[in-house]
Amino acid sequence: MTEAQSLLAVLRQSADADCVSAFERLLRDAPDWRLARINALDFARREGLDEERVITAFLHAAQIGLFDMSWNVLCPSCGGVLDANASLRTVRSEDYHCAFCNLDNEPTLDDLVEVTFTVNPRARRIGAHSPDELPIWEYYRQVFWGSGVDLPDEGLDAAAQKLTLDSVELPAGDKAILSLQLPAGFVIVLEPVSHTAQFVDIKGEPTDERQNVTLAYNNLRATTSKMELRPGPLRLSLDNRTAARVLPTIWFVDGRFEAFAGKRRPHLTAKRLLSNQTFRDIYRTDTIDVDQRLKITSLTFLFTDLKGSTELYERVGDLVAFDLVREHFRTLNEIVADEGGAVVKTIGDAVMATFLTPDHALGAALRMREAMRRLNTSHGREDLLLKIGIHEGPCLAVNLNERQDYFGQTVNIASRVQGLATSRSILATAPVIQNPRSVSLLDASGQAPMAQSQPLRGIAAEVAVYEIP
Repeated sequence: MTEAQSLLAVLRQSADADCVSAFERLLRDAPDWRLARINALDFARREGLDEERVITAFLHAAQIGLFDMSWNVLCPSCGGVLDANASLRTVRSEDYHCAFCNLDNEPTLDDLVEVTFTVNPRARRIGAHSPDELPIWEYYRQVFWGSGVDLPDEGLDAAAQKLTLDSVELPAGDKAILSLQLPAGFVIVLEPVSHTAQFVDIKGEPTDERQNVTLAYNNLRATTSKMELRPGPLRLSLDNRTAARVLPTIWFVDGRFEAFAGKRRPHLTAKRLLSNQTFRDIYRTDTIDVDQRLKITSLTFLFTDLKGSTELYERVGDLVAFDLVREHFRTLNEIVADEGGAVVKTIGDAVMATFLTPDHALGAALRMREAMRRLNTSHGREDLLLKIGIHEGPCLAVNLNERQDYFGQTVNIASRVQGLATSRSILATAPVIQNPRSVSLLDASGQAPMAQSQPLRGIAAEVAVYEIP
C-alpha cells in the first residue's frame, strides 16, 4: 500500500466517503497543476459535491498530512498572491503592495485572504513542490495567481503568449537582452518571483531609433516605477543579481488582458474558514497570534442565553438540570453547524456563534427556538426558555484566552441586544432584518418583525431593534 493509500484509509474514518473517493481520483488521475493550491469550492462544483462536506474533508485531510493548507494574501485587482503562509498566524495586519497593479491593500479576511490546499509530497510529488523549476506559465498559474482567478484549463501557454511581447527565464546571476518592437499602449514588465514591475507608457510619435532600457533584479523588493517610451524598437537589458531564478514578462495590457485574467470564481476565504465548526474544533489553539488584529468587514454574531437557569437548578435539581442544559447545548451546536456557522465559545449557559451572512444566523435562531419548544414538550415542562440576539457588522479577529475570538463594537452590540430579549424572543438589529435574504426567509416563514428603538449599555445612540414574535 502506498503512503497516499494509507492516508486515504485514515481519512475515510472521519470524512465524507464521496469526498474521499473524489480525492483518490484526484491523486491518481489529475495533472500536477490541479493538485497545487486547490480551490475547495471549485473542486466541490466540478465533482458535484456539497461545499461544506468538501471543506470538512480537506480540513481532516490537512490534519493527517494528505494536503498542506496555505493562507494566501490576494490583490483585489489582479487576484495575484502577495504572500503565502502556512498559518494565519504569519499574515501581517498592515498593507501589502501589489507591483502588478501598483496598489496597497489591507488583508481583510472577507475576500483578500484565501485558503487553498496542495497535495503533500508524501502522497504525490508535483511540480509546485519545486516552483523554481516550473515552466513560466505554470508558475503564473500555480504560484503567482490565486485560486479565484479563472484561467483556461487548456491552452494557457498560447493564451498568455498572445498578451505578452516577450518573456524569459533568467537563472541566478544571468543576463539577457531582448529586442522588441513597442506598439502604442501600456506595457508592464512584471517579474512574478520577486513581485517587481516596471510600468511603460508607450505614446507619442513613432521612432525608428532604438531605445535602450536596463532593468536589474536584486534581493531587495523594488517599488513599482513608471517610464515613457515612444512606439518603435527597444533594446531591453535584464540583469538577475539575485540567488534565484527570475521570470521577466512583458505584458501588453488592454481589453484582452482583462478577458484573460479578469474572470473570477468563488474561493474559500479565511472568514468562511474561521466560521467553520470543524476548523475551530481541529485548530482550536493554532489560528491567530496573540498580537494579531485582522479585520473582517462583515460578520454576523448570534448570542443566546437561558432564562432562569439558576432557578432551573433549584427547581429540578443539579443532575436533571445538568442533563437538560447539556441537551440544549448539543442541540444549539448542531443547528449552528448545520447553518454553516461556528460556536466561538460558551459562557455559563450562554452561546456565542458566528455566521457568514445574517440570513443564516436568523435561520439558526428560528430553528433554535423551535427546537427548545420541542424539548420542553418532550419533557412536559417549560424548562428551557431561550433568549437570542443577533447583529451584523465589522470586527477584528483576535486571540483571547488562548482561543480564536472576535473583538469590536459589533460584538458588543450583539451581546447587548441579546440582553434585551425576554423568554423565547429573538431580537435582531436592522442590518440583520433588512438583509434581502433575511427578508425572504421571514416572508417564507410568515414572520413579521416588530421594530423598536432601544438604548444599549455602552452605546451612545439608540439602536433600532426588531423582535421576531
